[in-house]
Formats: sequence, structure tokens, C-alpha cells
Amino acid sequence: MASAFPQGVLSGILVGGLNAAHARYAVISLLRLHTKRNWTRRNPLLLVTAIFAVVLFAGIVTNAQPVPASTDTAAAAPSGETIITEYSPPPALAAKAEAYRGALHTHFFAGTLYAWLVLLVVLFWGLGPKYRDWAERASSRRFVQVLIYAPLMLLTVSVLSLPTSIWDQMLELNFGRSVQHWAAWWSDWLTSQIVMLIVGTLVVWILYAVIRRNPRRWWFYFWLTSVPLIALTFFLQPLIVDPLFFKFKPLAENHPQLVEQVEQVVHHGGMDIPPDRIFEMNASTKTTELNAYVTGFGASKRAVLWDTLLLKATPQEALFVFGHEMGHYVLLHVPQLIAIISLILLVLFFISYKLVGGILARWGAAWKIRSIDDWASLPLLMLLLSVLAFLATPLFNAIGRHYEHEADRYGIEVIHGIVPNANQVAAHYFEKSGEINLNEANPSEWVKIWFYDHPTRPERVHFVATYDPWTNGEKGKYVP
Repeated sequence: MASAFPQGVLSGILVGGLNAAHARYAVISLLRLHTKRNWTRRNPLLLVTAIFAVVLFAGIVTNAQPVPASTDTAAAAPSGETIITEYSPPPALAAKAEAYRGALHTHFFAGTLYAWLVLLVVLFWGLGPKYRDWAERASSRRFVQVLIYAPLMLLTVSVLSLPTSIWDQMLELNFGRSVQHWAAWWSDWLTSQIVMLIVGTLVVWILYAVIRRNPRRWWFYFWLTSVPLIALTFFLQPLIVDPLFFKFKPLAENHPQLVEQVEQVVHHGGMDIPPDRIFEMNASTKTTELNAYVTGFGASKRAVLWDTLLLKATPQEALFVFGHEMGHYVLLHVPQLIAIISLILLVLFFISYKLVGGILARWGAAWKIRSIDDWASLPLLMLLLSVLAFLATPLFNAIGRHYEHEADRYGIEVIHGIVPNANQVAAHYFEKSGEINLNEANPSEWVKIWFYDHPTRPERVHFVATYDPWTNGEKGKYVP
């Protein structure tokens, strides 16, 4: 679902940092178990969601066969409402969603190519060597050099990438998904740049310290270093970064009755999630979307419901959404994703190591890059990892779809017996939120593979409407 950090900087920067399209999506949103929008655009800036991605990529996340109708009997609809088994938005909204998603798909690929073009321009213009020379003239100490070089390079890439970020916001405004004025948008952009420069400079320093110590195995040792950094990012993001962009308050402050119902759901799942770990976020200041997410781990783990969800969804629908997010919490999806993404990063780092030597041998002299441990090699490493992360997008999306599907299953199971007609409550929520969020009615398989880190809306509606193991005397997979 969605992460609070504008839009996925910590979640998807590896592939999206360079452009807003990417920047708005990404893992963690994957790593998202949370992202504000779909991988379509935010994910690309939520793709690898590792700290490494955060900085190194701070500048860089069908008429598919509609799911066939099931012969299963759907649960009765809430009183007075139509029984829903398939996603079927009104024709006008379906057409608007198609136009919006088509624009996002164009934005994704155009933004990706533009991101690569920016890095190539930086290489061919010799900005890396120029900034390196400035840093080396200023001091012979490597730490002082990185304090000069890294912010200059990262900020250059971000500024050159501004056109795609602006394009992204214009799309959101034009289709009515964003209500954020440009002044506030620029404020968020500046804030994200400050965060990126601080974290990015630290990561660049660590990267080149590792490269200088072990030029042949830097990819492995930097990976070892990045794993705890990724975990630390996940831990600190909800405590330090997210509050820079949104306001949070305990859900119990304005919705005490909903909290009481939430506690019933929590106890049904055999868990103990303190009410002070459940928050409301003022998403309505920036978007019309409905969403919620879980983030952090250990002492920072929490569930966050957007105020747009609380305003537009029924209390029963909000309980299903909470149950879904509780599923991520209970099923340990965040630590599992950290482990999976860390392993994928290891592969990406290794491939980059194998490629960079040959590239420098061929073009290093022309680009005035002395060797891999030269500060000036940073744009090349960013370009390589961006391309590799882009190629890995279908893999990241597939992983995200699996976890989101299981969270949907858990959400139905944990409210079963507490919320009347739970299947139809969930189906109506997905229908409603799909129309508001402009989800496609019939995405193709190709679109699903490249742009969906959640199951498609038709798949989700159909599943929650027909999932009913209890009718046959069976138990739920996760909640008895």
C-alpha cells in the first residue's frame, strides 16, 4: 500500500531516484508494502528501496485476461448494496483510468530513458572529473572530498531530473489525484533533496572506502555493509523521515470506536498491536487516493491509515484494510522483503562489478575516470545499477504481488466472524478505492508484469468476493 516518504525515495530510489516517475514508486513500497501510488510511477522510485538505492539513485520503481468469473457463490452483500464478484467501474471512470494509466506507462518508460540520458550527459560533459578536481584541490582528506563531491554530483543529477518530477505532478493534478499546490510540492522536493544529500553522501563515502580497500571484492563487502543500512533505514524512516512530509496522530484521537473494533480484529488474529502503534496520516492535504500501509520494524513498526480512507470508506471497510495491513505485520513481510531485496542487491552489485571494468577500459580515458575508486566513476555506477534495476522490475513486482495477495487473504480471514458479510465488504472497498484511485479495469498481462506490484484490481475484487474456505468446513490459511 503506501509509504509516507515522498514517494518512495527510500523505497524505490534505485530505479526511480533519477526521475519522478521512478521516484514515486518503488519495494518498499516494495518496500512499499506501502507506496502511495502504484509501481507505475512511484515504484520506480521504490524499486530497490535500499539505502544504496536511496542515494546512488537519488537522481535516477492487460487486457490481461480478465480473471474469469467463478462459479463459487459470493457472500451476501451488505444490506442494500449490490453483490460484487468482478471489478466493473462505470464506463466514464474506466475510460478515465485507461487514459491516466496510459499516461503513467508512457511517463515510466520516457522517464527511465531520460534518467539514463541525464547520467550519460554527466559522463560525457565530464562533470564527475570536474567535481572531483574541485574536491581534491580543496583537501587531501577523502572524507572532506566526499563532503564536496557527493552533494555536488547528487544534486546535479536531481536538478537535471526535475522535468520528469514536474511532469509527474502535472499528471496527478490533471487527473484529479493530487490536491497539492505547487508551493507545497516544491517544499517537499527541497526537503527530500536535503534528506537525499545527507544519506547519499554517507553511502557514497562508505562505497568508495570499500572500493579502495578491496577493488576486486568491493561488490560483496559493500553489500555486507548495505544490509544493516537497509534495516536501519526501515527502522528510522517512520520515526524521522515520514514526519517531514505528513502529520501523524494516534487513530484513537479522532476514531476511538474504530480503535475498539480494531482491537477485536487484533485479538482474533492472536496478536497484540498496541493502539499507540496505529496512526492516522493527513494524506488529504496532498492526494485523493485511499490507502494505508505498515512500516518500520521492532520499536518503530506501525500501521498507518490515511485520513482519505477514514473519510470515504465505511468503518467495516476500514477494518478490512487494517486487517490487510495487520497481515503484513503478522506474517513478517517487512523482514522477509529486507532479506529478499538484500539478496537481489548482491546480484546487481556483482553484475555491476563485472561490467564496470570493461567499460572503464573502453571509455574511461575519454571520460577522464582514472579507475573504479575514482570519485568520478559514481555516475557510471549509478547508470549501471539503474539499468539493472530497471530490468529487474518484473521480478520486484512479482514479489510484491505475492505478498499483497497473501495480505488480502489474511485481511479476509482476520475479520471473518467480526464484520458481517466480510467478503462483500472487502469487494466493495476494492471497487470504491479502484474507482477513486483510477485503477484499470482490464490491464494486460504485459502491463501487469511491468507496472503492478499489487495484484490487479480485477484480481483483488474477484478473490476477496469468492474466497470462502469456511463454507466447506475448512479453516483459513492464517487465521483459524
